[in-house]
Amino acid sequence: MPQTVRAAIVQTEWTGDTASMNDAHEAYARAAADQGAEIIGFQEVFNAPYFCQVQDEEHYRWAEPVPDGPTITRFQALAKELGMVMVLPVFEVEGPGFYYNTAAVVDADGGYLGKYRKHHIPQVRGFWEKFYFRPGNLGWPVFDTAVGRVGVYICYDRHFPEGWRALGLAGAQLVYNPSATHRGLSAYLWKLEQPAAAVANEYFVAAINRVGVEEYGDNDFYGTSYFVDPRGRFVGDPASDTKAELLVRDLDFGLIDEVRHQWAFYRDRRPDAYDLLTDS
Repeated sequence: MPQTVRAAIVQTEWTGDTASMNDAHEAYARAAADQGAEIIGFQEVFNAPYFCQVQDEEHYRWAEPVPDGPTITRFQALAKELGMVMVLPVFEVEGPGFYYNTAAVVDADGGYLGKYRKHHIPQVRGFWEKFYFRPGNLGWPVFDTAVGRVGVYICYDRHFPEGWRALGLAGAQLVYNPSATHRGLSAYLWKLEQPAAAVANEYFVAAINRVGVEEYGDNDFYGTSYFVDPRGRFVGDPASDTKAELLVRDLDFGLIDEVRHQWAFYRDRRPDAYDLLTDS
C-alpha cells in the first residue's frame, strides 16, 4: 500500500434535485482525479437535501437500495473509470419500513466493498432522524481499499467515542465522517471532536459537512470540512464556512506508525477493566 495517499472531500450546496446533485458530484470527482486524488468522500445523504428538520413521509422518496440502486451503480462505473476509491453516503431502503443512513464504499476498480450504517440516530429539534432511519446493524467495518484501510462514521456518531475506537481496533488508517451539521449548538465542537478522535485512535480523519442554506427548516450548514492527522493537526486549511469546495490533501500514512510508537495507546489499553462500559 502507498505511504502517501492523495485524498479528497467535497462540501457543497443542495441543488434542488437528485439528478443535478449526482451530476455535480461526478464533476467534483473528475476534478479531484485531475488533481491526482486516489480516494474521495461525499457529505451525508449527498444526493438529497437534509430533510430531517421535518417529519414528513414524502421524504422517503429520496431512499434507494444499496448497492443496487442507481446512484451507487453510477458511481461504481465512475470509480472504475477514474481509478478512485469512493465513499458514498446515501439514504438506503432495504425493504418496506427498513431505512438506514448509509455510506457505501467502492474500490478503485469499481468493486463494491460494503457499507456502513449510522449507529447513533438523534431525535431532537432540528434532527428528527428516528422518524426516517433505523439504527445501524452492520457493526464497524473497515474496508481494504486500493489506498489502505478505510472506515466510516456518520455525523451524530462522532459524539460517541466507542465507534471511533472500534474502527481503530479494526485497523483503520483513514476514517471518513460525512455530516450534515448546521449553525447552532454543535458548531463549537466541530473543530474539537474529530481532531480529538484522531489523536485518541491514532489515524487520519476526513470531516465533511454540508454548506449553505437548504429549504427544509431553513438549515444553514457551515461547511468547514477538513482533514486531520493522527497528531490532531489540520492537513492544510479547512474549507470555507459559506461556499462549496473540493479539498485535496496528501496524507502520510507513515505517520500512523510513528505516532503509535510514540504514544502507545493501543498497547496500554485496559479492556479487562472496562466491563462497566458494557454493563451499564
